[in-house]
Parts: sequence; structure tokens; C-alpha cells
Amino acid sequence: MADPGRKQGSLLKELPVLLLVAVVLAVLVKTFLVQPFYIPSASMEQTLHGCTGCTADRILVTKPPYWFGDPQPGDVVVFEGPDTWPSEGQADEPGNWFARAALFVGRAVGTAPPSDRDFVKRVIAVGGQTVQCCDNQGRVTVDGSPLDEPYLYQDDQRAFGPVTLATGQLWVMGDHRGDSADSRDHGPVSVDDVIGKASLIIWPLGRAGWIGSPDIQATAEGPADPGTVVLLAAALLVPPGRRRR
Repeated sequence: MADPGRKQGSLLKELPVLLLVAVVLAVLVKTFLVQPFYIPSASMEQTLHGCTGCTADRILVTKPPYWFGDPQPGDVVVFEGPDTWPSEGQADEPGNWFARAALFVGRAVGTAPPSDRDFVKRVIAVGGQTVQCCDNQGRVTVDGSPLDEPYLYQDDQRAFGPVTLATGQLWVMGDHRGDSADSRDHGPVSVDDVIGKASLIIWPLGRAGWIGSPDIQATAEGPADPGTVVLLAAALLVPPGRRRR
């Protein structure tokens, strides 16, 4: 018959190892696959809630979508902001080791505010494109064509640009344009600073669901070449010839 005391002692010896394995697995998952993220501000309302007095959304940020490609216009991304970007309600780093450990665990499970260098915004334009605001209807344009932005909340229609992005740069803006400090204030961000794609709201349960990536540049490809239009019209107007046998 097994000695209960010996079994309990064995479990106590194994517990630190099990905890270490769990922490290592959590860090690997967070680093390479998926990371919970806490929305710290109202800059992405109403897509993502982070307003004062409301229950802040918790989201999952996925890493694999950008393993083989760059963020696209319409994607909501989490990125590490350059030093010139001020924080948006993120937590200050505590001084003592216990508080830092607790904050690390909270960030790992998405219950604590992110680092003061992490931001969440929507990609508006990518390298090689020219972005500015506004056209005669107050819309942001990319390469001269207006964007289709159904997610906008309290747009302030603040003028900027034109700005032509270099390769590897992103122009990012908050959906709540009137309460977002973004590329309009601090310039573009680097693709290399993107942590991942905001893919899923996981809390509160009443708001759980996928975060969409609308094709905001569906009308931003510019008009068709006039010569092409003329040729197509002529082809439609000329009756087909009689086939020779």
C-alpha cells in the first residue's frame, strides 16, 4: 500500500516543475501563436470598447497571419509604437518584482492593461501608397480615391497629407477619429513593429466575435484607363463578323 505522505511529498516536488513547464508553454504560445490583449482606450470605438466606465474588450491577437505576408488595408493590428508615440491609458511599469510578475501574468491572460508601448489601430494605407484627408465629402483618400469606412465613429475629418509611404511603412488610424492619436499625429509605423492581427473579441461574452477586415480600398484603385474604356465600348458596339467555313 502506497504511503500517503510519500505521495504528497512527491507531488510537492513535482509542482514547481509543472508550473515552470506551464509558464514556458504560455510564453511560447504568446510569442509565436496568439496573445490576449486588453483594450486600454476609446480610440477604436465602436469596433473595440475601451471607453471610460465601460467594460474594456479583451481580444486575441494572432501571429500566423503575418508570417508570410504584411498587414493589409482594413486590418486591425497591435503594434509596438515608436518612442514618439505617447501612451493611451496603458499601465505604468511597477517598481517591485512581485507587482511586475503579477502584471506579466495579467498581460499573458489579457486581464491587465498592455505595455505603454503597445497600441491597437486600423491599417489605412501601406508602402507605396499616398494617403491624405479630405476630399470634398470629408473622406480619407488613398492614391486619390476615397475609402469605404463603415466602421467610423465620430469622425473629426481632420486634414492631413498628402503623405507617400515608403516600403515597409503603414499608415494607421483609430476608428474613433475624434479620440485617437495615430499616424496623423506621429507618422507611419514600421511593418517590423507589428505584433499581430486583432482577430477575435473574447470578453465580455456578449460582444464575443470575429473582428472584421473590410476591403476599405475597394474604390481606391483609381479609374480605368480611358483608352481601355474606349476599346471595350467599341467591342460591344461592333457586331460580330460572320465566321467563314
